[in-house]
Amino acid sequence: MSSSEISSQPDWNAYDDDRFRSEVRAFFETAYPEELRYPAFFLSWSKTQHWYRKLYAQGWAAPAWPREWGGMGLDGAKMLIFMEEQERHGIGRTPDQGITLLGPLLIRYASEEQKRQFLPPTLSGEYLWCQGYSEPNAGSDLASLRTEAVIDGDEYVINGSKIWTSYAMDATHMFILVRTDKSAKKQEGISFLLLRMDSPGITVRPIRNLLGSEHFAQVFFDNVRTPVAWRIGKPNQGWTMAKALLGFERVSAGSPKVAQNGLRRLEAVAARLGLMEDAGFRDRYLQLKLDIADLASVYDRFAELVKRGGTPGPDVSMLKILATETYQRLTELTLEAAGNAGALHGKVDIAGAPLDILSPFYMSRPFTIAAGSSEVQRNILAKNVLQLP
Repeated sequence: MSSSEISSQPDWNAYDDDRFRSEVRAFFETAYPEELRYPAFFLSWSKTQHWYRKLYAQGWAAPAWPREWGGMGLDGAKMLIFMEEQERHGIGRTPDQGITLLGPLLIRYASEEQKRQFLPPTLSGEYLWCQGYSEPNAGSDLASLRTEAVIDGDEYVINGSKIWTSYAMDATHMFILVRTDKSAKKQEGISFLLLRMDSPGITVRPIRNLLGSEHFAQVFFDNVRTPVAWRIGKPNQGWTMAKALLGFERVSAGSPKVAQNGLRRLEAVAARLGLMEDAGFRDRYLQLKLDIADLASVYDRFAELVKRGGTPGPDVSMLKILATETYQRLTELTLEAAGNAGALHGKVDIAGAPLDILSPFYMSRPFTIAAGSSEVQRNILAKNVLQLP
């Protein structure tokens, strides 16, 4: 995107919230492919690149990036509206980790030369990124990672493996946490590197999930080389950078929109099958409806903090737990309510309405693990909020 195109973008933060929401909603409703709404699985680049090209041409590919790097420059309030409208319209996620995770980190920590090298091709979709964080024995306890990198001249040599690597099959590049000082405390000996996925020594092994899709992979590194110049930040300070975006990620992961959409699906099943006449079902339904209302209230509290430019503290873990566990209970009740039809894959006929019951149930399973498991979130709350030993 040229400098003249960037400067021609409006200052979206000057719009009032209602006008901005209207603009975003109108574009999504006219431009997003109808067949990709509310996808039952993660969408590959081959299915979403046409939509991404539309976003890029609109100047909307990187809503949170500053305008000087081709983004929309949205503040916290406008960013939340943008995400809420995506969820409302059922917009499937593109392989966007370069945009949502790496881009903000580069803008904050990278050298000017690194920004010029990596940000433009990431924005255009030429570079597709995957995240090399979790390992077979270092998932929620990420600081225990063992994949190591040793300097050899002007290169790092990497050995080890990463797992649950989203979009690894589509990615052209990876941003990776590696151990560069085994003698330091585990959080202090980690560096943040970039590498090409076609580098010699990389093996990508897809992992098939319950839905039959291969969104995840395990990635193996056997003497993989990447330039020292592709390290972001100082040596052994990667842990600090890796944590920088977790607070906002947990706010977005705690949005009530997914649960609200799921509640509407449950209500459709119940209406078709006459379940609201059953007192037992009605009690469970109303409890979930109240839980979702509580979730929305907690989310609004953290959203207001972000809108004011604040940074969520450790108590944001509460939001992530509420959102993911409530959604799991919701999909379980929907599956139970649908009876035998709930065991069938894809859209099934429920009293004349085509509804997909099983896929949301499967998709809700990893939500309590991704971005920090519920057990780890509870430990964070116990230690850092309740000050328990």
